[in-house]
Amino acid sequence: MATEFLLNGVKTSFDGDPDTPLLWVLRDHLRLTGTKYGCGIAQCGACTVHLDGKNRRSCVTPIGTIAGRKVVTIEGATDARSEAVKAAWVKIDVPQCGFCQSGQIMSAIGLLAAKPRPTDQDIDQGMAGNICRCATYVRIRQAIKDAAKTVEVPA
Repeated sequence: MATEFLLNGVKTSFDGDPDTPLLWVLRDHLRLTGTKYGCGIAQCGACTVHLDGKNRRSCVTPIGTIAGRKVVTIEGATDARSEAVKAAWVKIDVPQCGFCQSGQIMSAIGLLAAKPRPTDQDIDQGMAGNICRCATYVRIRQAIKDAAKTVEVPA
């Protein structure tokens, strides 16, 4: 039986093993390669996507558990908050190697959705599950602060 879900606003289905991790469905079956494989055990954050608006590690999320739910990948993150984060990433020149950046950006978008005006402590806590092997954490923090300034907080 196929698993149907909304992916980046488009009704999508996967007719395969329901235990297949969402990450592999995205990358191997749907060819959305922006979401990266890092560790496979939800410790590095490279595979972060949004599931029903919340950060989720796709490497440990069985596809069978997301039926009827909304998934957004880096390719589908196009709202004002997402664009502000992406623009801040470019302006601050955050990436070095860039491998972890889609997961970092997705986590930052999720953080700003939950805390539109985060403190340094909020950022540290909200981004703690994302590892950057190049250690660009200072630039990541600054980009999140800059993005927060450009996104209007709804009343």
